[in-house]
Amino acid sequence: MKLLDEFKTFVMRGNVVDMAVGVVVGGAFKSIIDSLVQDIIMPCISILTGKVDISKLSLTIIEANEAAGEKGLTIPYGNFLQQILNFLIIAFSIFCAIKLINTIHDKLIKKQEEVIEEAGPSQEELLTEIRDLLKEKKES
Repeated sequence: MKLLDEFKTFVMRGNVVDMAVGVVVGGAFKSIIDSLVQDIIMPCISILTGKVDISKLSLTIIEANEAAGEKGLTIPYGNFLQQILNFLIIAFSIFCAIKLINTIHDKLIKKQEEVIEEAGPSQEELLTEIRDLLKEKKES
């Protein structure tokens, strides 16, 4: 029973739940990026490269000779390049999103600090003023 309680505590921790949400959102985000790469970016690249589909690129080292029953050796590296491109776009998108969030967060913090400064004296200043007033009252 103790093991189940420990497992329940582990699963219900905020970090585990946050991570699970991140994985689900990340999976959805990946499908969006895959579509962006395959449907928008790759057609533009294929125009620049002369209608070459990068995912279909391969290197043939040994030609197949079916008449002699020999198999060829081909290394399909195009899909690997496609996945690298996907990764770079995902990483850059996440970088931009985090940069935007941090900028907004910094501006909000700055505004909050300005509002606090404009609000008047701090607690310490008020307590010091009360102390001084009490001293003056005591002395008179």
